Amino acid sequence: MAVVAVWKCDRDGAMFDNKKDAEEHDKMLELAANITSLIERHVDEISEAAAEEIGLLLARQREALAKACKGKPEVLLEAEPAQPEAADDRVTPLAVSQ
Repeated sequence: MAVVAVWKCDRDGAMFDNKKDAEEHDKMLELAANITSLIERHVDEISEAAAEEIGLLLARQREALAKACKGKPEVLLEAEPAQPEAADDRVTPLAVSQ
């Protein structure tokens, strides 16, 4: 039996082949949670689900947002659409083999 090292993100249970990708994903989720909290505090009558979705979108697009804030707002129009977490190619689904 082979032993395969994987890193699991505590926040959402995503599994990664290497520690660097796992830590990057965890930081993105932490940023998303903080953005969600900010939105919920400042936008009345927004649903929790909508706030979380916006938080994840902004966290996934953080690099484009940083460029836009530094004077290049057009990069937001060029940014790739955020993919759902299931489509993240760094996440390795685990399968039980018998």
